[in-house]
Amino acid sequence: MCGIAGYISLTHPSDLRVAAVERMNAAMVHRGPDDVGVESRGEATLGMRRLAIFDPAHGHQPMSTPDGRWHVVFNGAIYNFRALRIELTALGHTFKTECDTEVLLAAIAQWECDALPRLRGMFAVAAWDAQARSLLLARDAFGIKPLYVHTTPDGGLLFASELNALIASGRMSAEIDPRAVSDYLAWLSVPAPRTIYRNVQSLRAGDCAVWRDGRLTVSAYNGANELVAPTAGFTPAHSREEFTAGLRAQLEDTVRAHIVADVPVGAFLSGGLDSTALVALMTRLGGARLKTFSIGFDEAGYSEAEAAASNARHLGADHHATVLTGERLADDIDTVLATLDQPTGDGINTYYASQAARAGGVTVALSGLGADELFGGYPSFGNTVRLTRWLPAWRVMPGPIRNAILSRWDRGDTRLRKLADTLRHADSPAALALLQRRVFAESTLRSLLTPEAALAYAPHPETARLDAVLHDADVFFVTSAAEMRGYMADVLLRDSDVMSMRHSLELRVPFVDRPLVCWLANQPVAFRYTPSRPKSALIDAVRDLLPPELLTRKKRGFTLPYAVWMRGPLRPFLEDTFSSASVGRSGLFDAAAVQAYWQRFLAGNDTIEWSRVWSLAILVAFLNRRHPAIA
Repeated sequence: MCGIAGYISLTHPSDLRVAAVERMNAAMVHRGPDDVGVESRGEATLGMRRLAIFDPAHGHQPMSTPDGRWHVVFNGAIYNFRALRIELTALGHTFKTECDTEVLLAAIAQWECDALPRLRGMFAVAAWDAQARSLLLARDAFGIKPLYVHTTPDGGLLFASELNALIASGRMSAEIDPRAVSDYLAWLSVPAPRTIYRNVQSLRAGDCAVWRDGRLTVSAYNGANELVAPTAGFTPAHSREEFTAGLRAQLEDTVRAHIVADVPVGAFLSGGLDSTALVALMTRLGGARLKTFSIGFDEAGYSEAEAAASNARHLGADHHATVLTGERLADDIDTVLATLDQPTGDGINTYYASQAARAGGVTVALSGLGADELFGGYPSFGNTVRLTRWLPAWRVMPGPIRNAILSRWDRGDTRLRKLADTLRHADSPAALALLQRRVFAESTLRSLLTPEAALAYAPHPETARLDAVLHDADVFFVTSAAEMRGYMADVLLRDSDVMSMRHSLELRVPFVDRPLVCWLANQPVAFRYTPSRPKSALIDAVRDLLPPELLTRKKRGFTLPYAVWMRGPLRPFLEDTFSSASVGRSGLFDAAAVQAYWQRFLAGNDTIEWSRVWSLAILVAFLNRRHPAIA
């Protein structure tokens, strides 16, 4: 796990590029405290910060092929690197280390872009071809690891693992993109490929980009779509028993791959199914007593601390529980905000869990993220099915009647406003599924932003790509793919990377694994998802390992007590953030409307609206940060 950076320029000398890359490296020291490297080859200067996981004594980056043609910097982990090493050795490659970076370098030298579908793991990689004078950039097919790029006016290119690092380069300005502000309020994040800044883009999950002669060309690489759609080469189960046995084998395989490291490995553990199933499998396969970490709260109605401790006792884990209070978050809020390279309404729990895990002596931690997307654990799965059934009747309703209903709902509560937006814009199965994650309704968004910032509705960027792949797919497949490509990629995975790497912790997500997801994509929906028993497929596959009380425990989402804290210890931060001077600083908000929105929250007892108020506060506070504008 690392932070990578680079500067490619046809006009600027090596010393200027090196200085810029060194500044980017310095801004990412938390991503890689174990090693640092900068190297120039022709027009390219590559840099990295290393968090050593495999073969800590070796694996320095940038790393070059023996013939000097290829030079690579890499952030992530390739879990099948030993198998690839055997294959590449047979093709004539030789290896000096036991790390995955050297195998990845050889794979790119051998197959170039065609190496990407062969990789099992999480990665953001940059490879300079000194012979062709071109740069290859790529992200893993799920978007677990980030990669941001900025094309300079002279045709050069900056790239880095964090936006804050790009800004630290001194070669670009941090100019806010109003379209991105609107997108954030709509989706709880800025969906790739856009970022919060103008002229900076994020590669999307499964993207491969090539820079050559001052031009950057971006496309999805072969094999990316197989993760969200059925493909040839997989045999579907013919019975539930066969499916359950097959799923157990797949789960054991993914956990076995993800626990391999040359440093201590632990896990996040809550009171819920996903992390408990993961820890149970890790304990079964790993042998040694496992360190686990959880976050609890003094507010009993929100805390899963007791359930997590009970799960840990059943599994024999060495459990470490941290109590997070509103007072502690209030004290830390400036530090947490400084961690962000884009605004987000989520991620605080991962920040503190990662801090606890690193302090507890592990360098790698596994998370249960991704199980809800694979096994239908979110309300969006049922909602999408219900809406799909009655959308045809809505569409044949006379236009004036539809418009009257929508106009009335636009003046209703949050639920009705969101429903109105869905009915207006759900013109495809993927659009319908993605719209389940809209945060602010259009009418609310227009009231909070200035006319210049309240831009017209735009569909989620993944809509067209998912429609092209899943136009005839079952509703469950569409919803699962939408959750993975939307909320999981742009919110959960991005926040997990930023918050864990702030504490120099490598966070791995075994449920988000190519072999497991491909296998599931080719299984009958009836085995994978039972509406009356969400995630029963996962339960059945690991039932023998789970605490008995977990099987009867009611599912509840992991939520911090924001609704309580925002009226208590976090209120001074929010009052300051929503002051006229603060809201007006960016020129993007209607200050009176924002303040009225905050006051309505204080006066009410809504236990849901807090999430929108909090995400709005984070946006305002983020936009008020000061970055130097560089010519």
